[in-house]
Amino acid sequence: QVQLVESGGGLVQAGGSLRLSCAASGGTFSTYAMGWFRQAPGKEREFVAAISWSGGTTYYGKSMKGRFTISRDNAKNTVYLQVNSLRPEDTAVYYCAADRQGTLTAYEIVALTTPRYWGQGTQVTVSS
Repeated sequence: QVQLVESGGGLVQAGGSLRLSCAASGGTFSTYAMGWFRQAPGKEREFVAAISWSGGTTYYGKSMKGRFTISRDNAKNTVYLQVNSLRPEDTAVYYCAADRQGTLTAYEIVALTTPRYWGQGTQVTVSS
């Protein structure tokens, strides 16, 4: 059973930056596609980014490219989400997700299906 634990959220002023981390345990991390989602109050969950098992391919949701950067360190079993130029509308709970990539792309696994494994989320609040 894969367990995911997010960290790095908090309260930040608009224009600031955060790096979210998601530490994985209980599985073979290097075989999993990883992704980030977010959910703001009263809104549906939104795909943010995905990364392939090797880290060689990344994907971003609409309007995410440019300010969001997903990366991973397979030696540390951790995936990261760097968010720059934060805006109040980025306020949300950010979730890490994972599933075995297999022969599909990370985007297919993370964004087009529902990954099997999810973290508990980390709150990001951006003040104006």
